Amino acid sequence: MESIKTLGELRKSGYKSKTIKDELRDNLVLRLKRKEKVFEGILGFEDTVIPDIERAILSRHNILLLGLRGQAKTRIARLLVNLLDEYIPVVGGSDLNDDPLQPISRFAHDLIAEKGDDTPIDWLHRSSRYVEKLATPDVSVADLIGDVDPIKAATMKLSYSDERVIHFGLVPHSHRSIFVINELPDLQARIQVSLFNILQEGDIQIRGFKLRLPLDIQFLFTANPEDYTNRGSIITPLKDRIESQILTHYPKTIDIARKITEQEAKLTSDQQKRVVVPDLLKILLEQIAFKARESEFIDEKSGVSARLSISGYENLVSTAERRALINNDKKTEARIIDFWGVVPSITGKVELVYEGEQEGPYNVAIALMNLAIKESFLAHFSDPDKLKKGQDRDPYGTIKAWFSGGNAIELLNDSKDANFRKDLDEVAGLRKLVESTLDVKGKDAYIFMELVLHGLAEFNVINKDIMESSFSFRDLLSNIMDDDLFDDFD
Repeated sequence: MESIKTLGELRKSGYKSKTIKDELRDNLVLRLKRKEKVFEGILGFEDTVIPDIERAILSRHNILLLGLRGQAKTRIARLLVNLLDEYIPVVGGSDLNDDPLQPISRFAHDLIAEKGDDTPIDWLHRSSRYVEKLATPDVSVADLIGDVDPIKAATMKLSYSDERVIHFGLVPHSHRSIFVINELPDLQARIQVSLFNILQEGDIQIRGFKLRLPLDIQFLFTANPEDYTNRGSIITPLKDRIESQILTHYPKTIDIARKITEQEAKLTSDQQKRVVVPDLLKILLEQIAFKARESEFIDEKSGVSARLSISGYENLVSTAERRALINNDKKTEARIIDFWGVVPSITGKVELVYEGEQEGPYNVAIALMNLAIKESFLAHFSDPDKLKKGQDRDPYGTIKAWFSGGNAIELLNDSKDANFRKDLDEVAGLRKLVESTLDVKGKDAYIFMELVLHGLAEFNVINKDIMESSFSFRDLLSNIMDDDLFDDFD
């Protein structure tokens, strides 16, 4: 079909015009019959959001995606392009993607009247049929719909009553395309009103012109739920005209969250070769995001984007990579203490409530990491607070005795892997606890040995001090003795 160059050839070919909503629907029907994946790369929505979107497309509805930040709303919108035909014919030189068989613009009507079957035809690829606009308070009706262009009137020597002086906005230029408005509540109410006619009757009004353009557009809007934002709201008459409103959500399981993070994280080939990230740490990272969404210090109405985990994973790898580069190591394994480098990815991704502001973003980030460490620890080892009194053996007894004997361990952030493992091996009973509790041996045990130290610190069995370049673990009583010593100097 793309070889057709004139209107006459197009008519002879038997080509039939189709609305964009019918186009999307027909291609979706084919995909579903073939059991092909429609929204590639969208994880966790298979049984919730995606079926709702597919039903909306089958119903030929305009769509509103409601959800907190970082819930793949824009990604979904952009993937809709894959349901369009690869190419469609347009009148050559048309600004409004005129269908040669159903033209709507003055330009196309005049050209067809002049050239008839010799009217030139261009072919528009589906990638050019997607228009996206971020709603901001400064968006005007002229930006979206259009306005009279005095320069055009002067250049063409036309009066302002001639419709050819109109400069069309984004919406008319999206004829036969997908048009997306992100963050719809940020659009001023008077601008939202300008969309009424387009959604209901499919036409537009510009500066009182008696102009009817039967626009053919698939609209998709994204927004935070109205109750969750103070920036604005979607006016009721506009919401009423959007036929399908679909709620998105965050990943419901750690496993899905992990897949999303690994899919979206941008790592270089060198990083992938140089740094090994144990599964324990991948789970720990996602637990931080889950804990953040439950935290009393973080505004649940703002949400915690999946980008927290993605950028956190990138920083985790970069922290380990930096250590390897400093030590001239060809390969290294990420550690729990490397989460020190993840803090900037947390503080910049959460919106704190008053109590959180009082604590400070850094302390909130550390608290979230400690909660995640505690949960991971309990998933693998016994709860020190629930050990039965009088039981024959305390699984942590040897470790506690080692620390109470005046011993301490300092884990340096940038120490070589060999030194890091040597330091962990010094703690009596630590390796034996891990190997007897879990089915791990050799080098695989070190990440769990480190977890035990962090976990015991969370249960106040031992003390953990965070310094600029290291973590130190020692007996709790040593802190008290140190405090008493300083009191004596006072």
